[in-house]
Amino acid sequence: MDAALLSRLLAGLLAGLSVKRAAEALRAPFALETFYHLLARLRRRLDAVRTLLCRETGPPACGDSDPLLQTIAHLRAACAPHARADGHGMCAWFQTRFQCPFLG
Repeated sequence: MDAALLSRLLAGLLAGLSVKRAAEALRAPFALETFYHLLARLRRRLDAVRTLLCRETGPPACGDSDPLLQTIAHLRAACAPHARADGHGMCAWFQTRFQCPFLG
């Protein structure tokens, strides 16, 4: 899965869609379980991702209690000056900026 597709999934989650609905909106040739697996990998890596993001900017105000959604909001805020306004370049920006894979 490329960074643009993953960024679109994360943007959908941040917009309030369920994982199933966000994955269906992508019309990607992957099974739904693939998206759940990728999000589980990201959840295991939240501490590392947030540490890197804090180098760029502090966490934004976020009304979500889910750490995953808080991290996605932080990612969007950190890359906002550099990525597309719709958030579709978040993961590519992260990998370019920090020179490490987004999912570890």
